[in-house]
Amino acid sequence: MKIEYLITLFFLLAILPVSTVAQGFDNKPANGAGASRLRLSNSDEIGAEFDSVPCANSDRLNSVKALFERMGAADSEITIEKRKKVENLVIRKTGSQSDSGKIIIGAHFDKTEKGCGAVDNWSGVVTIAHVYRALREYLLNKTIIFVAFGDEEKGLNGSREMSDGIEKNSRQEYCAMINIDSLGMGAVQVADNLSSRKLVDLSKSVAADLKIPFNHSNIAGGDADSTSFLNKGVASVTIHGLTNEWPLILHTQKDTAAKVNATAVYLGYRLVLEMLMRIDSSPCSAFR
Repeated sequence: MKIEYLITLFFLLAILPVSTVAQGFDNKPANGAGASRLRLSNSDEIGAEFDSVPCANSDRLNSVKALFERMGAADSEITIEKRKKVENLVIRKTGSQSDSGKIIIGAHFDKTEKGCGAVDNWSGVVTIAHVYRALREYLLNKTIIFVAFGDEEKGLNGSREMSDGIEKNSRQEYCAMINIDSLGMGAVQVADNLSSRKLVDLSKSVAADLKIPFNHSNIAGGDADSTSFLNKGVASVTIHGLTNEWPLILHTQKDTAAKVNATAVYLGYRLVLEMLMRIDSSPCSAFR
């Protein structure tokens, strides 16, 4: 999919009088305290997050924390959960219906030694942070767990530690896990071999409704944090934006901000936000 087409599509979306993803969600009461609203980001705001990408692993966790704080998270809301020397940054947004289940939305923040990890996976961190901002003042049914995973590049360690911490008798509380890994090179795609079938179908349906270019692909020989939760019986999906050139970019010195197209990341953000909203409004069993 040509990036030029994505850019054209963005401008078509931008001139619509009412955002498709926002329809029906602008004025939901929040505990009687007034309107509860989505705060949608635009392509320029997404692109600005790549003006300064932390290129050292030692700086990534603090940079993620600072990003969420810019998105409106209070320091008291941000938790660094450490298990077996792996650190995950976690924010929990409690839903209005305590028994309606939980949704995990995550992206790994670590990188390999080469490059700045702008595509892999600062793009994913930016996406979940802007989804958090969109939903921060919006009253949801389900509890949303935002997670920036550590040590994915060392063997999915952060997500594995989190999934291992879910007690067997509590797994039914987890309705779905959405993983974002490496947006920004091309059209939004779902990694079929790393995802649950019903969530793959949801991804396709949402993309069609939003008129977002979308594709399917298997990441041959690859893995992602969704696998850690799939292995525990939690419905999971990995969303990415890679092209056939990804082996020449990821894990190399070329993985810099120059390789990220902000419009492509923006469209991934819109897709993921709408997916999360639909899961939130569905029974917890709907995508298992």
